[in-house]
Amino acid sequence: MDIAFDAARTQSVTPRLRRALVAGLLVSLFGLVSATQAADYTMTIAHLYPDDLKNNETAPALKHFEQLVEAATDGAVDVEVFGNGALGGEVEVAQQARAGKTIQSVMLGSGTQASFYRNYEMITAPFLFPDYRTAWAFFDSAWFADFMKPMIGESGLRYLGTLDDGGGFVAFANNKRLIKTVEDLKGMRIRVEENQAHMTIMTALGASPTTLPWGELQTGLATGLVDGHFHAPGVNDIFKLYDVTDYTTWSGHVYNTITWSVSEAWFKDLPREYQEIIVTSAREAIAMAHGIATQITVIGWANSCEKFDECYVLPEAEKARMRDIAQPIYRDWLVEEFGPKAALFDEMRAEIDRIQQSQRRASIERYLD
Repeated sequence: MDIAFDAARTQSVTPRLRRALVAGLLVSLFGLVSATQAADYTMTIAHLYPDDLKNNETAPALKHFEQLVEAATDGAVDVEVFGNGALGGEVEVAQQARAGKTIQSVMLGSGTQASFYRNYEMITAPFLFPDYRTAWAFFDSAWFADFMKPMIGESGLRYLGTLDDGGGFVAFANNKRLIKTVEDLKGMRIRVEENQAHMTIMTALGASPTTLPWGELQTGLATGLVDGHFHAPGVNDIFKLYDVTDYTTWSGHVYNTITWSVSEAWFKDLPREYQEIIVTSAREAIAMAHGIATQITVIGWANSCEKFDECYVLPEAEKARMRDIAQPIYRDWLVEEFGPKAALFDEMRAEIDRIQQSQRRASIERYLD
């Protein structure tokens, strides 16, 4: 009796359950399709740094940017980040970003950036910045934003901001000897990007600049094709360049950067509201990246002094010697290459000096007087 009743009850309930399950499945599928279709725009960002959120500033900054943009647009803009050169080398992805079809945004090192916007070579000048605060304030200034605007017409890329490449201020690393004076650089084959400014600086300091793509650097150092290179301490640590070099000197003679840009063709098709979200979200991500970069620099230099055979911080007096040698030669090269446009460099140096003095006065007035 009980069995018959249970069987009848099961038979009567099953169709209802089946209908409910089917309805629930349809709702779930509809929700999945809706979520998939919710993104009206895709912003694919390509960069060379590892996708690791702990060993570089680019990955965490872009992760934060992704969260900000997708939340603010309610998923209408889908941000997809590809690190570690997964989508190709810098030149390749920048070329694709110009059209904005498969890649919409790129992060470019100083050398590659200069090849897409010639004026950027001025940013690779020797001993341009006295300290981090001045560099950050300059790159976030209205003056620099105006400086970068012509890049749209020249390359089809719109400037979003500047990150500190592994920490900004560079350190030499080489297999020949510990660099303590400018004389120690004489005859060294120093790897540089395809960047005439860097070549000029190295030649002025007595080294032999040798162009080599980033992807061939470790092999070039291991085989002796080049004797050394210069990158920020964070880069040396992230990519374990102490495995192929013995000595490192934190000279700070160049401030390496990562320039973040977006395809103008893609960007101008966005609703104004989304354009504003992307720009403001990028500013917050960049501010975050500055802090992360300095932490990576401190850790990178500490690890460098443990893992290289010898490490050395160049004293201010020797920096001044290098600066006095390199800057006039660089300035002559700039006039030869840029002609009257070299005056823009003088304006830039004046703006950097103004920012430094303004910050110094503000610090004294607020915290001392």
